[in-house]
Amino acid sequence: MRLVIRYVFVILVVNEGSQRIGPKKGRAAIEWRPEVRCARACADSSGLARRPTTARPWTGQSRPTTARPQTSASTRSEGNYVIAVLEGRGVAREVGVAALNRDTGRVSLIQLADCQTYVKTLHQMHIHYPSLILVPDTFLSSADASVYASGNRSASTSMLVQCIQEEFPDVPIDPVLRKYWNETAGFEFINQLCVEDNERAATLVASSNKYYALSAACALFKHAETKLNTRYAASSLSIRFVPVSGTMMVDPETARNLELVGNMTRKKSPHSLLGLLNHTYTAMAARLLRVNLLSPITVQSAIEARLDAVEELMQNEETFTAVKDALKTLNKMDFDKLIACVRPASSRVAQILNLRNVVRNLPNLQKAVAGSRSELLRIICEMISDERLATIEERVCQSLNEDATPSKACDLLSFHSAAVNARVYAVKANYNRLLDVARETYKENVGDIFALNRDLSAEHDLPITLVYQETGFVFALKKSDLDGELPRGFINVTMQKGRWLFSSMELKKRNARMKDALDETLILSDKIIQDLLSEILVDVGALYKASEAVALLDMIWAFAHASILRPEFTGTLAIKAGRHPVLETVQSSGSLVPNDVYCCEASSFQIVQGPNICPGKSTYLRQIGLLTVMAMCGCFVPAEYASFRIHDALLTRLSNDDDIEKNLSTFANEMACSAMILGLATADTLVLVDELGRGTSPKEGVGISHAIAESLIQTKCFVFFATHFHELSTTLSRQPPVVNLHLAVQKSRQSSSNFGITFQYRIIDGVPEDLDHYGLDMARLADLPQDVMVEGRRVAEHLAALEARREEQSQTSKIAVRRKALLRLRSQLTQALQHSALPEEDLEAYIARFQKDITRVLHETVNVG
Repeated sequence: MRLVIRYVFVILVVNEGSQRIGPKKGRAAIEWRPEVRCARACADSSGLARRPTTARPWTGQSRPTTARPQTSASTRSEGNYVIAVLEGRGVAREVGVAALNRDTGRVSLIQLADCQTYVKTLHQMHIHYPSLILVPDTFLSSADASVYASGNRSASTSMLVQCIQEEFPDVPIDPVLRKYWNETAGFEFINQLCVEDNERAATLVASSNKYYALSAACALFKHAETKLNTRYAASSLSIRFVPVSGTMMVDPETARNLELVGNMTRKKSPHSLLGLLNHTYTAMAARLLRVNLLSPITVQSAIEARLDAVEELMQNEETFTAVKDALKTLNKMDFDKLIACVRPASSRVAQILNLRNVVRNLPNLQKAVAGSRSELLRIICEMISDERLATIEERVCQSLNEDATPSKACDLLSFHSAAVNARVYAVKANYNRLLDVARETYKENVGDIFALNRDLSAEHDLPITLVYQETGFVFALKKSDLDGELPRGFINVTMQKGRWLFSSMELKKRNARMKDALDETLILSDKIIQDLLSEILVDVGALYKASEAVALLDMIWAFAHASILRPEFTGTLAIKAGRHPVLETVQSSGSLVPNDVYCCEASSFQIVQGPNICPGKSTYLRQIGLLTVMAMCGCFVPAEYASFRIHDALLTRLSNDDDIEKNLSTFANEMACSAMILGLATADTLVLVDELGRGTSPKEGVGISHAIAESLIQTKCFVFFATHFHELSTTLSRQPPVVNLHLAVQKSRQSSSNFGITFQYRIIDGVPEDLDHYGLDMARLADLPQDVMVEGRRVAEHLAALEARREEQSQTSKIAVRRKALLRLRSQLTQALQHSALPEEDLEAYIARFQKDITRVLHETVNVG
């Protein structure tokens, strides 16, 4: 039977589409995902943005900007990126990007071929939101470089820089000398600084021939050395090459309109897809979730691996609870930032101890996922079971105290700041004899100062106390405790906040001895800590790997917490009773109307219509986009059944507002966004268009909408085209993949002279025939005579019948019907061949129904005239 299907399929279809690659089994299928094994599929798991405090918030605007709006990230998802951008001078517009997160030490290298609007480059910059942007000095004219702070630009400034400035107006741009953009030096930096882990070889090989990315990396590290005064130790940074081909591109306009990472009206509102799914406990997972929402993965084997892990957590309550309890011990921890303290330039003892506590709690996670069925959970278990992690914990425990604070015997030393106390008492006693002697001397000197204070208080019968300042101890006495003048022998007397501050020569001498002992203690303590960091740095690759594993497991657990139904990936977009994931959390239970979606090659262009006042079209389009993003991130979706196609990009045009700042009218805004869609759309793209052509006259709007629709039809991408132009259903009807949908509306007559309309919010097939005479019903409100209304309806219905009869008898119309039927048959046979799991008998009946339908259509349309 399957051979028959293939034979019929080849006969009817000349240009067969690309065959679906099934999910790979075993470890190789999982290794596409960078947070598990390598960086070949998508963005860095730490690729999070931090918006400067002065920046214009993207989600805070009630009026959207043009095709590239700014995005926002939650505070848990912030980063501190310095981004270097270099563009080639050829026609292909090759762009290299190097992004360094200064807080976590993660570096992303990206090289891509972009279009003239640089939407792909800006998309990557939104994922790694910059606090500073570096460009070659030759990209800025001399006049522009001198007046950049005022926002002026000269005509010779690079178009890329102009686009960046428009997109990130509050982010500073620094020019870097062109000689520092060097490919060879960039590769040497990467070879020297990349951590020693399983991904190092893949990073070096992937980036070895990427001229622009390597040149950007060179400028990035040179700028860090010369301007930021930051030098990184060898093998201390997690550097990954990020191929754009492994992720779905979601342009910034789409991210804003779909509210992927922020609410459009209220910046702090949780009503966004990120707010819906962000049940993560760690900051790394929150960053990873944001990156995945802005660039979902497109490798089906990796998506299926995630879905397997989510399904196992949902079905196994014991594992779900165990993972939750283990993640709670890491609540609000940022593993990546703690790893950054391992660099020798840092001596933050508290963070080293926190890092030790995180490593100590990893066995709980390991125990929670041990024995899991899914390959991804087993790999995560392996990654957090690295023996080097136990070695790191052992080294820290051997040298550092549990709490870097003075013991009860040293309470008199609590005058120091917490930072000084942490450095003094970070190292355990008996670990270094010289340090023990220095600390004991320091304690004795402090004791001598307190003894001097007691003696002077008793001698003068005054309640003298000690106050510690930067220069050492001084005496203090409340003004109310002193009658008359201070006794003789005190110096440097001042009044401060109602008390006398003063000193003495003896106190100054003892301060000097105490300071010398403190300095010696800190030098020895810091030396021991730096030696410890150097030892840990050897195994820093294990820490980065464990951080990636924890972030991925945390995100998968969040998906399981919010999941409902597992989607499939069959090449067809089919959703039964799908619901808008964000609106479902806002509206009361049961009030949200579910809708079905079906889109395949035979129905790839779907026109959604309804009255102008009818709500629901935009919600339907946004629902499709959000469910697609959720599925491609590896999350379950709110529906009774869901099947999706792997898309390389999600492009939308969903807003109808002017942009006063850029002097763009609604129509100009529409055309700019439409040009971007037409330039980027491919056969694997999902396009959502809402009400195109409203910014100009109706005739021009219909013409432009029709032309854009025809271009998208030729591209063969999946398109949902909501419009109020009913003419498009006629002008596009002869295109085989066009399907007409409309929102169901029920009319009810409230009286003889009035009527009402009930919006059902359901999408149904066909053109809204019962609304063709909607204007006649509205005319009743004007109390027109009954005979006038009857005559008007008769003429309208007669003209509609003539048009329908002419369309039915049209030669072109019959050809269009035949083409649609053949295209639908091709799609049905493809689905049956590649994805059918039916038994042979049921499959045979299924094919017989295809045969009967196509025979009837061919009989009705072939013999024309």
